[in-house]
Amino acid sequence: MKKIATLGISLLILLNAWATDNQQEIKTPVQSVIVYLNWAEVTQSKQVTLEAGRNKIVFVGLSQKLVSKSVQVNVGGDVAILSVSDEINYFTKQEDQPRVKQVKDSVQNLTEAIIQVKNDRDAFDTEKKLMLDNKNMSGKDKALAVADLKAIADFYLSRIKEINDEIARLDKKENKLNEALYKAKQQLLELNGKFNMPMGEVTILLTAQTKTTSTIELKYIVTDAGWAPDYDLKAEDVSKPIELKYRAKVFNNTGIDWTDVKLRLSTGDPMRSASKPKIDPWYLNYMSNENGYSSGNYNQSINNSYQWNANAPAAAPVEQGLAMKDAMKEIQLQSQYGEQTKKNEGKPKTVIQYEQIQVSELSADFDIKLPYSIPADSKPYIVDVTTYNLPATYKNFCAPKIDKSVYLLARITGWEDLDLVEGPANVYYGGTYVGQSYINTRSVDDTLDLSLGRDNKVIVTRNKQKDFTSHKFVGSTKKELYAYEIAVKNNRKTPVQIEIEDQLPVSQQSDIIVEEVELSKAEKNVITGQLSWKYNLQPDELKKINLSFSIKYPKNKSVTTQKMKMAQRAMF
Repeated sequence: MKKIATLGISLLILLNAWATDNQQEIKTPVQSVIVYLNWAEVTQSKQVTLEAGRNKIVFVGLSQKLVSKSVQVNVGGDVAILSVSDEINYFTKQEDQPRVKQVKDSVQNLTEAIIQVKNDRDAFDTEKKLMLDNKNMSGKDKALAVADLKAIADFYLSRIKEINDEIARLDKKENKLNEALYKAKQQLLELNGKFNMPMGEVTILLTAQTKTTSTIELKYIVTDAGWAPDYDLKAEDVSKPIELKYRAKVFNNTGIDWTDVKLRLSTGDPMRSASKPKIDPWYLNYMSNENGYSSGNYNQSINNSYQWNANAPAAAPVEQGLAMKDAMKEIQLQSQYGEQTKKNEGKPKTVIQYEQIQVSELSADFDIKLPYSIPADSKPYIVDVTTYNLPATYKNFCAPKIDKSVYLLARITGWEDLDLVEGPANVYYGGTYVGQSYINTRSVDDTLDLSLGRDNKVIVTRNKQKDFTSHKFVGSTKKELYAYEIAVKNNRKTPVQIEIEDQLPVSQQSDIIVEEVELSKAEKNVITGQLSWKYNLQPDELKKINLSFSIKYPKNKSVTTQKMKMAQRAMF
């Protein structure tokens, strides 16, 4: 009994001591946010009056996705911090936001309207059943006159028709109401996933020597927030620099809206270790598919002598397809980005998908000048970061064997000093949307190549010269001769630089011999068979290129001299 009494007295003393603390609950909006690629650091502060002695300050209404070990508290004045703790309060839930309340009201109103429709329909069903059950009662005791019988029949017919019409109208009305209710509930389901959930709290125990007024600043890291780059590249004319608009897509799925907050974007890691840094070895190696793009893939795409298509028509162009070496890296990266986009399609919008990228070891920070509001709905919101004017040189490119369209390319220099994060870029030329490219910051090159779409004022044709094309048998050998004329015409009023690309087949067998006949002084890659011609064409200048070669192989062997592509067709 003595032990129980002693325990009770101790608890009472402890409770009394705790009760003597001056307790205040603080609910203050988010003031500023540092948004990292997959985290966010939130800052809130409040000026409070502290009594002499111990004070208990509780920040309420915080995100439940708060990271405990990241909590930081700063207090001004002659105040000491005794302890800081955080918890999830499951009894206190966030008040409905106006948009949530509006949807809830719609659900309630639609539900009541459906109940009323069902009641009205039940009344008509009851009346109809009653009429059908009593349709013969007037004729049981005595015979009815023909006129009376006709009147009763007309009444039954008319009233039952009216009831059926009303029931049909109510069914139609109920279907519409159910459709609207389903949409409202789906919207409410999405919103309720972010609101009406348990809230986080941070409790701070302070002690002050005298009664004082002090500002308490609270900082903490939250998950389910971040940003991704989104660029606009605009070129008005080949004589002007390219405008790069650096934007970011910022998302907030923390459960707490950020309203008119000061934003900073960062590529740093807020959860980095507090231990001293250690420099790991810096190894240099050739780039692979995982870390970059080598020329091997490009060479392999051409180096296939058994798939040479001497007579193939121009293939259907790929919108951003470039056949030059400097642009192959961009195409391959766009392909990977497209595959990632396909993987993300069909997944819930509220689930954020992540991809691995490379960023500089030295983190970059961007202070956003204007305040922004980012609702906690996990949707991406565009934030303007900055705008750059970049010097660029322009050139045209065409691979008429694949696509007779001429592409205008821009080569941007100085981009590596802009703290860019690799990501998609919307490309515009002359006020027209060209398509989407990809800024690859993994490249060690100081020049970024981009396609600005087709240039219709430069014309390229590739025609087979039938008079010089032949197929002959010489002894045990078959010899095939192919000849083409490539014509390039500049219809612009200004000079243009253009690169034309074609190819020779490359033999991988000793008894398959490829011989050059006429290459018009082309630059040749002996490994890949790639041919290129570079010209500076004056206005209205026409340039012609002659390309001819022969293929010899044993006539008793079959060689596929067509380079095929994959396509789909209907199968019946």
